[in-house]
Amino acid sequence: MEEGAVERLMRHSRSFNDVKAVDAGHALHPPPLKKIRKTGHSEGLFSGSLKAVQEDENEVAEVVIVCEPEGATLMMGGLHPRGSLYERPVNIDIAKAQHAAFREVLRAHGVRVLTVREILAFGVEERMGARVELEDLAANTLTYKLAEGHQLSDLTKADQYYLSDEYKRTVLGSMSTSQLIEICLINPTVTLLPSYRDTGLTASYTFEPLSNLVYTRDQQITTCKGIVMGRLRSQQRQKEVELMQFCFRKLGLPIAGQIIEPCFLEGGDFFPMGQDLALVGVGLRSNVEACQQLMEQDLLGTRRLGVVRDDFDRDQDRMHLDCVFSVLSEKCCIMLVTIMGDDSKTKRLVDEYVRDPATGKYSLAREGVEFSAFMRGEGFTIIPIMHDDQLAYACNVLNLGKGRIISVHAQSARQIVKSHEFEGDVQVIDFSQVTSMYGSVHCASQVVRRVPRRFVQDGAAAANGH
Repeated sequence: MEEGAVERLMRHSRSFNDVKAVDAGHALHPPPLKKIRKTGHSEGLFSGSLKAVQEDENEVAEVVIVCEPEGATLMMGGLHPRGSLYERPVNIDIAKAQHAAFREVLRAHGVRVLTVREILAFGVEERMGARVELEDLAANTLTYKLAEGHQLSDLTKADQYYLSDEYKRTVLGSMSTSQLIEICLINPTVTLLPSYRDTGLTASYTFEPLSNLVYTRDQQITTCKGIVMGRLRSQQRQKEVELMQFCFRKLGLPIAGQIIEPCFLEGGDFFPMGQDLALVGVGLRSNVEACQQLMEQDLLGTRRLGVVRDDFDRDQDRMHLDCVFSVLSEKCCIMLVTIMGDDSKTKRLVDEYVRDPATGKYSLAREGVEFSAFMRGEGFTIIPIMHDDQLAYACNVLNLGKGRIISVHAQSARQIVKSHEFEGDVQVIDFSQVTSMYGSVHCASQVVRRVPRRFVQDGAAAANGH
């Protein structure tokens, strides 16, 4: 393929067009203006000044960020699945096809779907500023170093240049957009050894590929206040946060805050439940310290926070809250049956914090409430999910709002639609090769914008001009 052909193809792809639209601040299908309550906040949402908001898991999803399972990152991760945090071996070609089908399903529901690679590529061929920013990101991930046992003084002055930042910048300046993106995703280190012949240097290579970036849920959460960058528990995933932060800033999506040491926060543990309540799971991945930071810095924008404690289980198969629980509709949810009830040996307990409107400070109001009892107390009907179904990712569904659910598990989907308490429908997709990497559709998507329900009047009120 000729020089630049890959970039031209990317430029005309549907994801690239979605990136372009979000960069311009456009909503995909903003509700008719007569149905929007005219406030400064709502006008900001649809004019583009407010670009990232997620108040409720059941509100209409408008913008979702995903990462395609392709390239050297996934190839390297597939070489040793267990060491790459995968559940089982993966066929990358099938995973790519399944993920592409997932993106098309999202678009069919009116969602703008942005991929990480095309966010990185956006504007690079047209704008030098975007090109330089991508080169800077690549420069920070590409490392040149001299082999152990050798010193820079062992090299000639001419050869010392080839370990310099100046040479690295020259190399990057000659690369295509796709090459620069690949460098950002594989974090290469080039170790140089004096050869005293030929070109004078011999290179060997090591990599720290972002092999789990396909799960764009984890690096951040999107709250009533906007995007909050997380801090991942696994050391090999820490660099994912920096890359996603670059993507958000490039899109002009404001970052409300960032979790710092000793806190850990992963997006799979977060559920927005409206302006009144947010849930954060703590245990194997996220911790209570992160919840304290969210409250102290007012990054949630909710009156209450429910901290869902995994004190007794802490199993990789149930690493996040979204592995055992999800919201299906306004008052209906699913939950792993074996964690339900006071007698459960793996039960979750909820500590509820309430914000004082006068001081803005949160304080503990209730402690140790069994999770299913807590949700029923919030008015939810719970559809119980069996243990074996949970292991097949039955709980890890994606709610697009208004009862539109995407699932990877047909048996539990039947169970959901048969429930009289669920109003909506479930679309089942084949995601088997993506779930090989230890996650499903909720894990593989970051919803950065949902339309807040309070901005949309019901049809009758709109018709009456209220």
